[in-house]
Amino acid sequence: MSAPAAAPPAAWADSSPRGAVRLASRIATFCLVELQRMRHDRSELVTRAIQPILWLVIFGKTFSRIRAIPTGQVPYLAYLAPGVIAQSALFVAIFYGIQIIWERDAGVLTKLLVTPTPRVALVAGKAFAAGVRAIAQAVLVIVVAALLGVGFSWNPLRLLGVIGIVVLGAAFFSCLSVTIAGLVLKRDRLMGIGQAVTMPLFFASNALYPVSIMPTWLRAISHANPLSYEVSALRALLLGLPTNLWLDFAVLAGSVVAGICTAAALLGRLSR
Repeated sequence: MSAPAAAPPAAWADSSPRGAVRLASRIATFCLVELQRMRHDRSELVTRAIQPILWLVIFGKTFSRIRAIPTGQVPYLAYLAPGVIAQSALFVAIFYGIQIIWERDAGVLTKLLVTPTPRVALVAGKAFAAGVRAIAQAVLVIVVAALLGVGFSWNPLRLLGVIGIVVLGAAFFSCLSVTIAGLVLKRDRLMGIGQAVTMPLFFASNALYPVSIMPTWLRAISHANPLSYEVSALRALLLGLPTNLWLDFAVLAGSVVAGICTAAALLGRLSR
């Protein structure tokens, strides 16, 4: 009696071009579903824009006057603006895990996990949807900063690079949020941990001040912080400040891949 034929590989494990296209299609579908929610609640974009505008108008203008932070020939407001862009993307993405827990409580997540769609596609779709939301925030910050007199580079290729960097940064931090959700399983716990994580990530980066003025121990943390690479890339693209763009991009892309895999591995804990 002949042995039964082996089952065909799952779509996400199919390394053929057709499998890759199928996986990309499912990721795009989940991303579009997430963006539909933003379309029906545009007020969220307005309310989330208040904090970065305050950072620019109040913090940036004040510290530009007192010249307390050495930024070389670059005005402090211009130096701060890319950091505020990265910060706004971080704050948009870091609470994405709350949405996953809400979907678990509503029974939506369980239905999604029993479909043939791989968990990687589900997490990646949400991650890149967070990136698109962050683009809207970044555009607003750039417009406000330009109105305040910041001279950005308007080269179309550089602006495309800004979009790519913002998407990667937001995608990673949304995956970090989903990972935390998979560990703590409760909305109130996630909110507390999210608040405890966002500010240290922000202050332990080069968003507000150069790495060179940090103490040695904080400098080491900054070099391990993906937010620092995001800010460095944004400053290079928008202001022409020196950095290794390939290194910045590689760190962010690698962080996103690792974040998606980790979040997908922990997603099953939410359905138990």
